[in-house]
Amino acid sequence: MVRRALLSAGGTGGHLFPAQALAQELKSRGWRIHLATDQRAQKFAADFAADDIHVIRSATFAGKSPMALVKTFGVLAGGYFASRRLISTIEPDVAVGFGGYPTVPPLLAAVHKGVPSILHEQNAVLGRANTFLAGRVNALATGFPLAKSEHKHVVTGNPLREIVHLAARLNYETPAEGGRLRLLVFGGSQGARFFSQIMCEALASMTPDLRDRIDLTMQTREEELEPTKSVLSKLDMQAKLAPFFGDMPMRIAKSHLVMCRSGASSVSELALIGRPAILVPFPTALDDDQGANAARLETEGGAVLVRQKDMDAPRLTAMLEDALKNPKQLAIQAANAKRAGVADASQRLANLVEAQLRVKER
Repeated sequence: MVRRALLSAGGTGGHLFPAQALAQELKSRGWRIHLATDQRAQKFAADFAADDIHVIRSATFAGKSPMALVKTFGVLAGGYFASRRLISTIEPDVAVGFGGYPTVPPLLAAVHKGVPSILHEQNAVLGRANTFLAGRVNALATGFPLAKSEHKHVVTGNPLREIVHLAARLNYETPAEGGRLRLLVFGGSQGARFFSQIMCEALASMTPDLRDRIDLTMQTREEELEPTKSVLSKLDMQAKLAPFFGDMPMRIAKSHLVMCRSGASSVSELALIGRPAILVPFPTALDDDQGANAARLETEGGAVLVRQKDMDAPRLTAMLEDALKNPKQLAIQAANAKRAGVADASQRLANLVEAQLRVKER
């Protein structure tokens, strides 16, 4: 008998990548996969192992005015009834949600139609959409132990794409004493203006002999690309700059040190691949989910957590100089990060999916 899973995720990489990894695992077990998401997912859809992709309208509570709230509820209600029709058509055996408001209509419809339902929370803090759904589903899986939650949950780790597992096969190369340091800097799917600015300031204040030993690869916002190139050119640095790197896991694997935000996917990839990192959480997140993620890896000794308000050019300069002078410490951090990685997260989550199916069949 063919088994069908309805996966639902917000249309960003942070939600879609773990859904993609689970889809690949379930497909290998003979499942048919349907993905419910929003219009933003189009740039990721080509690589998604789904038999069909269904765009469901959704909205985020971005404003507090009565008119904005009415509009948001109207869109969500439309998505809910569209999801009910979709579930009646494809008759999934299990529904799995990965967070973001586009998860709400399909998962709520699945619950109301009696479909066994699972939520996966990537972060160490439940997001708002998952908080709303957590008490309604059959099981809650998480990428990290939750920092605080009243809900019983199973820690599966974050399912990661095949490219991440391939990158994880590359061993860490400890920088040679007095040698070059391969530094990778990125700020999530949209980049981070702060990183471009602080990195240029820190490099400018370094002594030329140390600065010349850094091979920099940095994700830079489109509008910051030329100004950043100009600054680095004046410092005689030939850095690799781009608004987006499609092969980020491999670039992580080839780096000696990473500086980045601490979204769940980034932290999980750093751990699985095993690379030392300076983690600077996104500062305005409502629930400080990135701070909680970063704290998990710092506790394992695989990263250093620095709040953006505490990160200035002198501090970053000192951290880079320390990395250049103490390569063995980077190797220790890399090994610590590697031990924190969860290589079988996709299998764990797929096992949980199939366990819910067995409960349904009893």
